[in-house]
Amino acid sequence: MTDDGFREFVAARGPALSRMAYVVTGDHGLAEDLVQEALVKVAARWRKLAGRGDPEPYVRKVMINQLRTWRRPRRLTFVPAAVLPESPPSTDESARTDLKVALSRALTVLTVKQRIVLYLRFYEDLSESAVAAELGCSVGTVKRHTHDALERLRKVAPRLLEAEVRS
Repeated sequence: MTDDGFREFVAARGPALSRMAYVVTGDHGLAEDLVQEALVKVAARWRKLAGRGDPEPYVRKVMINQLRTWRRPRRLTFVPAAVLPESPPSTDESARTDLKVALSRALTVLTVKQRIVLYLRFYEDLSESAVAAELGCSVGTVKRHTHDALERLRKVAPRLLEAEVRS
């Protein structure tokens, strides 16, 4: 059986899919499971997908649907820190690491759908209509999830905004 570019796709886009999975699950192990399960499903249909253009939106859709079907809600249960630790201003790598940890903790207070919307909008740089198409919802729903998520992040982790201003 020939893979018709499947291996190349996974090598090229696997890291991006893993990032998305980590952002929406908040856990490296769960992210690996999510990507693996999605790629197994996609591999079975790869020949059809390969001839239709870019398969990545389809893979992301499979990942999103897989999240919805996981029967174990505890898999996506987060316990956010009550207060994010303050870090001293610094220009070294530890400051960047502190910000990454703070962002990771802040994302845990969002719903899975809010994390998916933020990831697709701001990391993958998709338009609101493209995100709506991938999620199977209206543009208004995407706007509402984006607004609510950003508002929540502003309340939970205001220092992330301060870091952005300083950059």
